[in-house]
Amino acid sequence: MGGIRGLVYSSIPILVFVPINGFWGLTTAIWGALGVAVAMLAWSLGRRENPQPAISGFLGVAICVFIAWRTGDAKGYFLYGIITQAVYGAAFAISALVRWPLVGVIWGFLDGRGMAWRRIPSARRWYTVATSFWAGLFAIRAVLQYALYLNDEVNWLGAARIGMGWPLALVAFLGTIWAVRRASVHEKGSEYKSVPDTGACADPEDGAGMP
Repeated sequence: MGGIRGLVYSSIPILVFVPINGFWGLTTAIWGALGVAVAMLAWSLGRRENPQPAISGFLGVAICVFIAWRTGDAKGYFLYGIITQAVYGAAFAISALVRWPLVGVIWGFLDGRGMAWRRIPSARRWYTVATSFWAGLFAIRAVLQYALYLNDEVNWLGAARIGMGWPLALVAFLGTIWAVRRASVHEKGSEYKSVPDTGACADPEDGAGMP
C-alpha cells in the first residue's frame, strides 16, 4: 500500500539492525533501527509527502525493537512480523472457507459494487482463488520465518523478511489481478442477463414491440 516508499521504509531498518547487532550488539542495533525510522519519518514530514508509510514504518520498528529489548534477543525483532503474517494468513484462509473471501469484500468496497458478487457463484469462486493466493503468501512467510526464528538465524531472518516481502507480494498481486478480472467478467455477464429483453423495436409509449 505504501508503494516504493513503503518498501524503503520497511527494509532500511532491517538492513541497519542486523549488521549492527552482529558487530556492536543488541542495544546499539535497537537505537540504530529507531534512529533510522525517526530520520525517515522526519524526512517524509519535511518534504510534505504522504506520511502514512513512514508513520506505519516507525510504529512497526518501535514494536519490533521493544520486543527485542524485552526478550533480550535480536531474533525478537522479527517476532511481531511472524505473528502478524500468521494472523493475516488465518484471516484470509477462514474468509475463503466461510465463502466470504476477503479479496471480494475489499474489491467490492473499492469498486463500489458492494457485496452483489456473493449472489454469483462463479464470481465468488474467482474471488476465493484470489484470496487463496494471499492466504498462501502469508502462510509461507510465517512458517519459514518461524523456522528460522526457532533456529536463532537472525541474519537469515533479516534476509527472509526482505526477500519474501515484495517479490512474493508481487506474485500474489499479479494472481489477484488475473482472478479479479475473471470474477468481474462473470459479474458483468450476470448483470447483462438480468436486464429483460423488451425487443429492439419497443414502443416507448406502451412498451409493446412493433411487428
